[in-house]
Amino acid sequence: MADGHRVGYIRVSTLDQNMIRQLDGIQLDRIFTDKASGRNRERAALEEMIAYVRSGDTVVVHSMDRLARNLDDLRDMVQTLTNRGVQVEFVKESLCFTGDDSAMSNLLLSVMGAFAEFERSLIKERQREGISLAKQRGAYKGRKPSLTPEQVDELRARIEAGENKAVVARSFDISRETLYKYCRRFSIDLGRVRRLS
Repeated sequence: MADGHRVGYIRVSTLDQNMIRQLDGIQLDRIFTDKASGRNRERAALEEMIAYVRSGDTVVVHSMDRLARNLDDLRDMVQTLTNRGVQVEFVKESLCFTGDDSAMSNLLLSVMGAFAEFERSLIKERQREGISLAKQRGAYKGRKPSLTPEQVDELRARIEAGENKAVVARSFDISRETLYKYCRRFSIDLGRVRRLS
């Protein structure tokens, strides 16, 4: 598999996360980057990367949780790629999967994927507890809105004019999920948005 391309996949869930650091110093032929939550498997760069890679290529990901947020999705994505002859390499965990993996490799994928999922659950639980305590002290003001009122007006006008929702979301540097939240909040007809996009 040494003759194939080495393809990097990077996912950051917030704009302030450092994308460069994830695969810094690793020689790659091409990099695909998503700015999206790992909860959603429908990520533009992930889908583009899966369509791009060919047998003999290697997909390099910083860590398992950058590829998927739950064990089922992780196993499914690794299997989808390895079934096509694509290696999957996780830098942080020092693991590489080829499709001809031993029972021990598959066990490691499951155990480490499950541990990562458990760790994220603990973090979320601590966040909820912290928010609850902050609310009791009157210190929690909630999340800052993604867009200013002027930007929301512009977003609304562009969507109602039939502009492609992915293009609009990118121009405001927000996810499509966030765009949909604004649409629902201001009663923009999402059915009409989907038909036009």
